[in-house]
Amino acid sequence: MKTEHRSALLALAARRGEKGFSGVLAEAIEEYLEGEQARSQRREALLSLAGSLSAEDAESLRRSTAALREHWR
Repeated sequence: MKTEHRSALLALAARRGEKGFSGVLAEAIEEYLEGEQARSQRREALLSLAGSLSAEDAESLRRSTAALREHWR
């Protein structure tokens, strides 16, 4: 662990009235794991949409998007 990370964790723990940073680290790991699960679910949901537009609808969307981008600031 980098010295600056350890120092920052100890400072956070001290502000919370904790002696060590294991509580801060446990909270950070928990939040990371929850975020990773949410990212995985979003990725799966997006991948499940593959092929849901017909070729004609997809081309129409591309044209509309290109036209909007031409007039974008």
